[in-house]
Amino acid sequence: MTRLRDAAMTSKAWPFEEARKLVKRYEKAPPDKGYVLFETGYGPSGLPHIGTFGEVARTTMVRRAFEMISDIPTRLICFSDDLDGMRKVPENVPDPKALAGYLQMPLTKVPDPFGTHDSFGGHNNAMLRRFLDTFGFQYDFISATEFYGSGQFDAVLLRAAERYDDVMAIMLKSLREERRQTYSIFLPIHPETGRVLYVPMKHVDAANGTVTFDDEDGREWTLPVTGGKVKFQWKPDFGARWAALGVDFEMYGKDHAANTPIYGGICRALGGRAPENFTYELFLDAEGHKISKSSGNGLSIDEWLTYAATESLSYFMYQKPKTAKRMHFDVIPKAVDEYHQQLRAYPGQDQVQQLNNPVFHLHGGQVPASDMIVPFSMLLNLASVAGAEDKDALWGFIRRYAPDADPRTHPQMDRAAEGAVRYYNDFVAPAKVYRLPTDAERAALEELRDKLLAWDGAVDDEALQGAVYDVGRERFDPMRDWFKALYQVLLGADQGPRFGGFIALYGVAETADLIDRALAGELVGN
Repeated sequence: MTRLRDAAMTSKAWPFEEARKLVKRYEKAPPDKGYVLFETGYGPSGLPHIGTFGEVARTTMVRRAFEMISDIPTRLICFSDDLDGMRKVPENVPDPKALAGYLQMPLTKVPDPFGTHDSFGGHNNAMLRRFLDTFGFQYDFISATEFYGSGQFDAVLLRAAERYDDVMAIMLKSLREERRQTYSIFLPIHPETGRVLYVPMKHVDAANGTVTFDDEDGREWTLPVTGGKVKFQWKPDFGARWAALGVDFEMYGKDHAANTPIYGGICRALGGRAPENFTYELFLDAEGHKISKSSGNGLSIDEWLTYAATESLSYFMYQKPKTAKRMHFDVIPKAVDEYHQQLRAYPGQDQVQQLNNPVFHLHGGQVPASDMIVPFSMLLNLASVAGAEDKDALWGFIRRYAPDADPRTHPQMDRAAEGAVRYYNDFVAPAKVYRLPTDAERAALEELRDKLLAWDGAVDDEALQGAVYDVGRERFDPMRDWFKALYQVLLGADQGPRFGGFIALYGVAETADLIDRALAGELVGN
């Protein structure tokens, strides 16, 4: 364990780099609260999206890395700002017009348009927790509605009233002149309408812990800042939450980066210590637009899991967090295959390499073996030529390729086969375009067919790849034109698998027959 900890202290893997900042944070003494606190914040104004999952997944990776190099206990909190007022009606909910009358109401007071929970905020919180539980995250969930209402935020709210001018000074520097005239760090919740009010404060009474303001109709009210009667604006809420909970680490997207000094300044003004931060690049949809909860663009977690296992999504999240990621369906096959490549590489790596391997961080050091004997991308091609309607059709070919394989002994392979059939039918099949071969390509395909019909050697990937290569060597320069022809004529795609492996999986005689069908023009128009 000592050797592993020493290696982790010098590892260049980004979770360890972040974890070492926390070790340094408490190198003189452990935290008074008895643990290092990791936090992720969530605004339940819309359905949770895959970026929300990514934030918790990445934070968990840092938490696990810290636990390897420190004996200080840890805790992860997922905080939902569900007391926030609904500023606009989400587009991706049933009957959105029915919610129009609830603008500026706390999300936990807005009816659930799905009819399954007591509020829209409650529904979205439940969705978030279900998603996180699916992946086995260990976390504590905190609802802002409960946090404010139970009095857990009272001490910091009273301190904010005492230090109102100091906190306001931090905020006002970041605001335009016209916004400064009406801004307050406090948002009172109207005693009659229940709406979250964006109004200036007429008076903040630190001694009594109250605020006085006029509502939208010009009536004056005085409310205590405690007990859930008043909430913080979202930027002050960030810093105040850090101070109230003693947060040690929080990551967020680069759209928050400019606010980091504001969050940290408010935290310190309220008597807290600003946490260590990690800023990641944003998640984009297929067109390069930022993923939005309210518009529902980009991939959802459920959509990813329709086609691939949870680990492939975690792998995708690990990779290059400082680089913007396009979250669309095309990334799934690559993520699945790369994840299993890393699993296969792990046992043969030395300790330094293992600590830098993404799968170490995905599995907290308890790395499973891969039973994926056929890549996901190859399964897609097999589904194409075999016309597979379900995973059982693929297993017929998989068993012939690997006689000892079975869905019970190879559960990862079985899950991938099921996902590949769905993915092929939903995305690959509609985009397939076959073409007829040129005269030169026809001659090469006829020679390859004849080689396969006469094949009496072992059904071996490398040997068959050599036969494919030999046919194209004298006819094509560059050789990639030969393989491109194979993919376009036989598979209806511009890219494809290592063709010797495909033949071994699909079958030698079957591939020869596929070539004959292509030469006869039977594939064109499919």
